[in-house]
Amino acid sequence: MKEPIPRELFKILACPVCKSNLRYNKDKTKLICTECNANYPIEGGIPILIPPEMQKQ
Repeated sequence: MKEPIPRELFKILACPVCKSNLRYNKDKTKLICTECNANYPIEGGIPILIPPEMQKQ
């Protein structure tokens, strides 16, 4: 599966909550923090890095 976010951008992204690294979920539709497990959706190739408590439910 093709990476939804360009590698150069993905390498500099960090969790806005704890500043840790991010990884893709299995389907590469979300980013998941490697430390606090916060989830961030990817919409149209753009990571939505809004802290989980501020995301629309």
